[in-house]
Amino acid sequence: MISGDVSAMKRIHTIGLTAVVACCILCATMLSGCVGGDTETPVPTAPVSLSVTGSTTVLPIAEKAAEAFMDANPGADIQVSGGGSSVGVQAVGEGTADIGMSSRDLKDAEKEKYPGLVQHVVARDGIALIVNPGNTAESLTVDQVRRIYTGEITNWNEVGGSDADIVVVGRDSASGTRGSFEELVMDKQECVLTMLEKNSNGAVQQTIAGTPGAIGYVGLGYVDGTVKGVTIDVDGTLVDPTVENVIAGTYPISRDLNMFTDGEATGIAATFITYILSEEGRQIVADEGFVPVA
Repeated sequence: MISGDVSAMKRIHTIGLTAVVACCILCATMLSGCVGGDTETPVPTAPVSLSVTGSTTVLPIAEKAAEAFMDANPGADIQVSGGGSSVGVQAVGEGTADIGMSSRDLKDAEKEKYPGLVQHVVARDGIALIVNPGNTAESLTVDQVRRIYTGEITNWNEVGGSDADIVVVGRDSASGTRGSFEELVMDKQECVLTMLEKNSNGAVQQTIAGTPGAIGYVGLGYVDGTVKGVTIDVDGTLVDPTVENVIAGTYPISRDLNMFTDGEATGIAATFITYILSEEGRQIVADEGFVPVA
């Protein structure tokens, strides 16, 4: 009986020792992945989340960058949503998002309300005026665009086009694109009350594509075969809304695209913004039709 008990105790001791060794090996493997193993991508022990919200202009950059970032970092969980620049600024300012996207600078009231916000310029963009592909008007000056949007010019034949009423399309009040358009084009004048307000660049694009007499404004990345970008007459020089002209500084309606953090970016927020500014991230910016920054 004593001999059998001793043998059983040896077997229990052996099983326990084996379990301890296995556990140590597992822990060592995970630790090496986190702090300096051969793998390039850290293997986090728990998901790391990041919420990004705001401008629909910056949205396609953030979405593509998030997909690529999560592919390279399986432990990262990045949630990206739109809503407009004002939504992004408010969300990060009030702590309901980690990063707020904005296609305009902060307003004075926002600076006062959220004094800790830090701006990160992740790209540049030109605001393109777009019309239906069948529109015969060849170019517009910035002054003519302003007069169209104030309601002073109401027919395309007043600016070299056919005899057709102009349907004015713009963005809603939360839009950073609208804020930049008002700053760069409207010179503090109010838009005509009959302007159709849309809540995204895509909605403006679709409206223009389906409405022969319409004019609207979108980020450069939304100019495709379904609409026609309007050439801008700058003191007799015709300038198309292209990335090259924004880089050259010749296209007059352009702005910074921003990501805001509450205080200096840290943790995964800092890593994500750094990724967008990396060579791979800048390629994503270019692929989406925007202008990369150094």
